[in-house]
Amino acid sequence: MQQIPSLLTFEEDFYQNLKRQGKSLNTLKNYKTDIQCFKKFLISKNSVDHLNNFNEGLVGEYHQFLNQKYNSDNSKRRRIQALRLFFDFLMAKEIIGDNPVKKLPSAPKFLDIPRPTSYDHLQKLWDGIVKGSKSEKPLEQLMYHRGKVLFLLIFDCGLKVSDLAKLKLSQLSLGTKARVLVTPLKRDPYSIPLGPYTVEVIKEYIELLDAQKERDHQEFSELLFNGNPFHIISGGISPRGVEIMFEDYRRKYDVVATPKSLRQSCVFKWLHLGRSDSLIKEWLGVAPSYSLKLYKSHMDSHVINDYFLTK
Repeated sequence: MQQIPSLLTFEEDFYQNLKRQGKSLNTLKNYKTDIQCFKKFLISKNSVDHLNNFNEGLVGEYHQFLNQKYNSDNSKRRRIQALRLFFDFLMAKEIIGDNPVKKLPSAPKFLDIPRPTSYDHLQKLWDGIVKGSKSEKPLEQLMYHRGKVLFLLIFDCGLKVSDLAKLKLSQLSLGTKARVLVTPLKRDPYSIPLGPYTVEVIKEYIELLDAQKERDHQEFSELLFNGNPFHIISGGISPRGVEIMFEDYRRKYDVVATPKSLRQSCVFKWLHLGRSDSLIKEWLGVAPSYSLKLYKSHMDSHVINDYFLTK
């Protein structure tokens, strides 16, 4: 029987496949860390990393290795899931015929407490972006207006980075009953209302965007864009592009803010406004079984100023 090549032969292909799926740089780093954990296990067992050596016995030993190494159920579950996805990838490429990792039991999921952007940092971030949007340079002004739109679509509407990446102008209704249509890949579309101020900001942004598209001889249907200091490059913005924007904001304005923490601030805002659990879950795009208990138990610690409650 022909020896199946080393695990390392396909590791980079796996990462590139995840990258093509639009996974963020942070997600890719996590997967690499998780696969490295498996490789360290193989080294500890003096086991050659040939894929056909990873049998049921080794599966059980890896599970014991994780139980001894990590106290966190989330850490154990994540490493099992990463390896399971890797072997699913190998099955899809017909390199192996079965995924032995499916025999590993997943650790129970532990929900970490929400860590929203604090009110002070919300204010600093927003003020910084607004100041930048007053630039006299048309493209720089547009880029900061794009930042305002991103801020509000996450903080006002709770949109995920994946929702924003390919959001099209046609998904926005900016009339009397303004809404944004969200079109997930694995569930039915749903819409979220847009506040009057958010509508005002989006309309101003679209006007600036249209003018810049004409200057750069660009035409695209997405609301957001990928660009550099000189011109628009293309329509749409990758999840990683949004993360880079927030990394720049964190350095520039000395704030603790990510798309995820801003979205969590949105949930607290909705709760303080008295929105029902069912409505919040609908707008978040989560299952009815999703629990808001952790948010509710920390509401007193995350009171949002009236200024942002109206945004």
